[in-house]
Amino acid sequence: VQLQAFGGGLVQAGGSLRLSCAASGRTFSSYTMGWFRQAPGKEREFVAAITYRRAYYADSVKGRFTISRDNAKNTVYLQMNSLKPEDTAVYYCAASSGSNYVFSGSSYDYWGPGTLVTVSS
Repeated sequence: VQLQAFGGGLVQAGGSLRLSCAASGRTFSSYTMGWFRQAPGKEREFVAAITYRRAYYADSVKGRFTISRDNAKNTVYLQMNSLKPEDTAVYYCAASSGSNYVFSGSSYDYWGPGTLVTVSS
C-alpha cells in the first residue's frame, strides 16, 4: 500500500483545512486508516483513526476535526476546523491491516510522507 497526503498549507487561527490521503491497492476498505502529527521538537502523536465502523479522536482535536473515508476512491480525509497554532505539525496518514489498537503508531503498517500544516496566530 502506498499513501500520499495532500492539503496541507498555511492558515490563520480559527480557519479550516481538509487533508486528503490517497491509497493504492484493492483492499483499502479493509484497512484501518489513521492520521498522526509531529510538531517540531515533539514526538509523533495520534490525531484520529477510522475503521470500517467507527472513528476515534485524540482529546486535543475532538469536536474540531472529523475523519472520514471514501472507499470507492481509496481516500481518507481529515477535516480540520477551528485550527489553533498548536495544531501546527507535519501530518501523516497511515494504514493498518489488522491491529485493534488504533492509537499507537506501531499498529500501522504503511505510512505516507506527510504534509505540513502551519497555523498562524
